[in-house]
Amino acid sequence: MIPYTMTLTSQILMTLGLALMTFIILNFIYIIKQKIVSAELFLPNGAPLFIAPFLIQIEIISYFSRVISLSVRLFANMTSGHTLLKILSGFGTGMISSGGAGLIVALGPILVVFLVSGLELAIAVLQTYVFVVLICIYLHELEHGH
Repeated sequence: MIPYTMTLTSQILMTLGLALMTFIILNFIYIIKQKIVSAELFLPNGAPLFIAPFLIQIEIISYFSRVISLSVRLFANMTSGHTLLKILSGFGTGMISSGGAGLIVALGPILVVFLVSGLELAIAVLQTYVFVVLICIYLHELEHGH
């Protein structure tokens, strides 16, 4: 949210790197704690054995899709807000450069840019909170099972 700088989390590779790094660290913690990789991670308690092969495949896919969901959620929220700010500020500066009545009308989009900037700051804090809470949920799931 610093003017004339680039937000690192508006780049998909950065958010993918953050999510992948936390995923690897969580799994490393799990392996250290459990000493072996157990199949109970992918098979919920009380599941019938005849559906176990299908259930394990579904659980493996959902387990590895966490990396993508964490990174895309953060990337999409940061990028959409920055895109909105860019559009509104471009609209406002275009109206200002037209002169005349555009100067007066441009006050609306410029005011909205300031309001959206505050909203963007709140969204950045909220997305940080969501990212950390999801990581904590994933860690709790590794420690205690489903």
